[in-house]
Amino acid sequence: MDRQRLHARLVERFEADRDVARIVAREATDLADRGVYEADFDESLGVEIVITNLADAPDGSTLAERWNWWLGALELSHGAYQRFRVRPDVV
Repeated sequence: MDRQRLHARLVERFEADRDVARIVAREATDLADRGVYEADFDESLGVEIVITNLADAPDGSTLAERWNWWLGALELSHGAYQRFRVRPDVV
């Protein structure tokens, strides 16, 4: 996972606050580094996978809401994703 590239794409695609994008990019990198996504889906977690899935979140969602929405879906289907959520008190 290229954290800097993901950060830039999050800011560009979702017009996100740079600090929030940094937090989401860090969580995505941690998720990729732990290999949880790769174990569940048989592919490495990459920048475009994150962007595509966050784009599916409900319209009007903030970046943190989009991230947590996607992780909630992953948690329901596979488990072990809760720890990568962005806490509201952090953003």
